[in-house]
Amino acid sequence: MQVTSLLSQHEHDDKCGCGHDHEHSVVHLWQAVLGVVFVLNAFIVDWLFDAGSTLASASAMIGSIILGYPIIVTAVKDLRRGNLSINELVAIAVLAAFASGNYETAGIVAFFMLTGEIIETRTAQGARDSIESLIKLTPTKARRLLKDGKEEEVAASQLAVGDVIRIRPGDNVAADGIIVNGQGSFNQATITGESLPAEKSTGDEVFAGTQNLTGVLEIKVSRAGTDTTLGRVRELIIAAEKTKLPIQKIVDQYMGFYTPLVLVIGALVWAFTHDLNRVIAVFVVSCPCAFILATPTAMVAALSAAARLGILIKNVADIELAAKINAFVFDKTGTLTTGQLAVSRLAPIGDTKPAELLLLAASAEKYSNHPTAKALAVLASEAGVPLAEPKEFSETAGRGVKAQINGAAVLVGRAQWLKDNGIDASFEKSVDLNETEGWSLIFVAQNGKCVGWVGMQDQTRAEAKEALAELKEAGVRRISMISGDRHVVAARVAAEIGCEEAKGDCLPQNKVEFVRAVKAKGYQVAVVGDGVNDAPALAAGDIGIAMGAAGSEVAIHSATIALMNNDLRRLPFLVKLSRSTRAVINQNFLFGVVFIIVGLAATAFGYIGPIVAALLHNVGSLIVIFNSARLVRKGEELEHFHPELETPTSGSTPQPAGQLTPKLA
Repeated sequence: MQVTSLLSQHEHDDKCGCGHDHEHSVVHLWQAVLGVVFVLNAFIVDWLFDAGSTLASASAMIGSIILGYPIIVTAVKDLRRGNLSINELVAIAVLAAFASGNYETAGIVAFFMLTGEIIETRTAQGARDSIESLIKLTPTKARRLLKDGKEEEVAASQLAVGDVIRIRPGDNVAADGIIVNGQGSFNQATITGESLPAEKSTGDEVFAGTQNLTGVLEIKVSRAGTDTTLGRVRELIIAAEKTKLPIQKIVDQYMGFYTPLVLVIGALVWAFTHDLNRVIAVFVVSCPCAFILATPTAMVAALSAAARLGILIKNVADIELAAKINAFVFDKTGTLTTGQLAVSRLAPIGDTKPAELLLLAASAEKYSNHPTAKALAVLASEAGVPLAEPKEFSETAGRGVKAQINGAAVLVGRAQWLKDNGIDASFEKSVDLNETEGWSLIFVAQNGKCVGWVGMQDQTRAEAKEALAELKEAGVRRISMISGDRHVVAARVAAEIGCEEAKGDCLPQNKVEFVRAVKAKGYQVAVVGDGVNDAPALAAGDIGIAMGAAGSEVAIHSATIALMNNDLRRLPFLVKLSRSTRAVINQNFLFGVVFIIVGLAATAFGYIGPIVAALLHNVGSLIVIFNSARLVRKGEELEHFHPELETPTSGSTPQPAGQLTPKLA
C-alpha cells in the first residue's frame, strides 16, 4: 500500500515516499473491520457447511470488494496522473486474487495492507498533532484591560501591540509581552525546553503559550498572533518537516524504477511456475514500506526530541550534517559568557567588612539603571543584605553616583570620579586586578574616605566547561573562541572553560575570515553565537547555531539551528542526536533491503503465500517505526537543567559553577 511520508501532508496535496504526487483514498477503521467480518464469515461458513458453498463465496466476495475498493481507487488515481508507484503492485495482487476466484485471499491481503496504511497514517497524524498542539497552547480568549482599569474578554486574535492583558494563575499567556505589573512563576517548557518554572517580575518578557503558575500579572503585548515566539516556532518545525535528508532524495529518485522492476520479476515468476499465488505474494512482499519509512520516521522522532529540548532545526538536512561536524567556533559574549556583569570580588579597605561595603555600594546604586547597579543588587539579594534607602541621590552618567546612606555621604563610581570629588588617590594602591583583562572596577567612598572597591566580570556560563568537554569526548577535533574583546580577555575566558584556541580583537569581518580559514583546512564547522551581531559568521559556517533565540527574531532567522535557551549542553546533545539518527536510518535501510530481498526469494520459491506476505509486510513496517521511536527519548537527562544557572531575562546574573561568591563576613 502507498506509504505516507509522515511529514506535513494535506488532504489534497500529498507526497508518497516514492516521490509521486497524488491523492489518497480515505481509509476508515470501520471499513476495514466490516470487510474482514465478511471474509471471516466466509471461512466460518466453509468450515461449518460444504466447502465452496455459494454463501461463503458471496460473503468473501463482498468482504474483498469492501477491503479492496480504496486500494484500487488509489491505484487508478495514480495511473490517471501518469504515475506508476507501489500502489499498483498491491492493486494488481488484489485484482489477480479476486479474478481467480480466491476471494478470501484477496480480502485478507487487502485487510493487512489497509491495516498497515491505518497504522502508518495514525503515526503520521500523531506527529502532525504534536505540532498542531503547539498552536492550541495559545488561548483563544484574553482579558484585555481598558483605560478605566476594567477588563474585557476578547478573542486572542484581536490583540494588538500595546494592549495590556491580565494573566491569572493557571492561565496560558495569549501573546508575547512585557510584565508591567506583578510577578509569578512560568512554565516555559514549550518554548525553551526547561522543565523547571522561571520566575518573572516587572520588566521581564513572557511568551505566548507559556503557563502562569502563580500570581496575577498585567502584560503589555509586544507581539501577537503568528508573530509571537510560539507562532514562529511552529512555522519553523513545519518548514523543517517539509524538507528532506539527502539520502531520502536519492531514494525518491530511484523509486520510480522500482515498480516496473517488480512487475518484471512477477512476470518471470509466472513464466517459470504458472503459480498465481506466488505472483500475488511477490507483489505484496515487494511493497517497500519498511524501506520508505526508514528516513521519515527517524527524522520525525529526532525533530521531536530536539524540539522538546528547545532546539529548532530549520532544515532536516542539518540533522545529518551535524553528525559530520568536527569543529566548533564560539562567539564569546552572550554565548560562552552571560553577557552581563556579575560581582566577582569585594575588596574592603581598612576595618570595613565585605557586607558593609556591599551595603553601601548597592544602596547608593539602588535607583541606577547601570549594569553595575543591577549586579550589586543581585548579590545583595542573594546574600540577604538589606538595602538602605538612599537620600539626595544623584547620578553622573558613565562616572558614578552620590547618595546619603544612613546619614553618611557615599560616592560609588570609577577611580577618577572619586578623585574628582576630593578623595585621596592612595586607594588605587590596593587594586591588584588589571582592567585590561576584562575586569570592571568601581570604588566606594564614605564620608570622604575610600572604604573599598568591587571587581566585576562578564561571567562564563555555568555549563560551558562541561559542554566543551563533552564536545571533545564526542570527537570534535577543534574548538575555537572568537571575540571582539581584547585578546587578553578572550584568553582568560578560554582558560576558564578549557577552550584551546582563542582570538580577540575581532571585527565582524574578522570572524567571517576566521571561520572560512577553518573550513579551508577541511573542517566541517559549526558556528555558535547569540544571533544579534554574529549573523555574518553564523552564515559562514556549515551550520549556524543561535543561542537564546526565545523572543529574538534576529536570532531565529540568522542561523540554521536555534537554541531557545542558553544551555550549552544542548550542543553535544545535538551532535549525539545527529549521529544516533544517522545510525537508526542506516539500520532501517538495511532491514528494509534485507526484508525485500529475502521476501522476494521466499515468495518466488513458494515458501510464503500471499496472506503471510501481507502479514510480514506490516510486521516489517512496525519494526522500522518502533526502531525510529527510540530517538524520541534522547536527551531526557537534560530536562532537569536548572534555569537559574542560565542567563535570566531580567538582568539577574548568578555566579557560575566553579566561581566563588564573594564572602560577606
